[in-house]
Amino acid sequence: MTLDSRSVVIAPSMISADWWNVSNDVRALENAGCAWLHFDAMDAHFVPNLTLGPLFLRSVRPHSKLHFDAHLMMSDAGDFVDDFVAAGANSISVHVEANVHLHRVLERIKSGGALAGVVVNPATPIEILSAILPDVDYVLVMSVNPGFGGQKFLPLCLPKIAWLRSQREELGLNFLIQVDGGVSSETARSVVESGADILVVGSALFRKDVSLQESVRELRASFENEM
Repeated sequence: MTLDSRSVVIAPSMISADWWNVSNDVRALENAGCAWLHFDAMDAHFVPNLTLGPLFLRSVRPHSKLHFDAHLMMSDAGDFVDDFVAAGANSISVHVEANVHLHRVLERIKSGGALAGVVVNPATPIEILSAILPDVDYVLVMSVNPGFGGQKFLPLCLPKIAWLRSQREELGLNFLIQVDGGVSSETARSVVESGADILVVGSALFRKDVSLQESVRELRASFENEM
């Protein structure tokens, strides 16, 4: 299940897309070779913003057969898992900080047929995930404080990524490592070298000066060259 540097998944964050022309952006990203689309759901409680519920994901689903990845930044994520599965999510991640009964929520995700992920915020010690690693399909390391796009990358996430990679190898596990926040052509290489398999990218891809296809090519070149 692990990937090499030339198979790293770029997962564009749809919070940065043009919501008035989302189908055009989806087609452009698919043509650029993106395999995943990332959907941020925020409840204005766990994080200070309100965005993208399951209805948005459902509205995009007819326009794409790509992997839809839902990141639930919500205090009661378990109450919405079934809605996101029904809307077409292929994977769903929830925060360790917001879910007291984490195993129960992950099992609910899996029972719906989706991959189950756990998310850790920048200030949360990565070791808190030790007990849950055998039960997850992927771990999302936040490299910004969740809630808003366009934030600056926090290098403190890099040792967390490396720790996850070492745990995966030592314990013989198969979970993927996803990173979200401030990922760009300037930061992607260090993230991939630390062990990331999936890069969630928002504002660095959805730019006005170049096409989405060119943005994806630039990002991939930044971590593939000479690796």
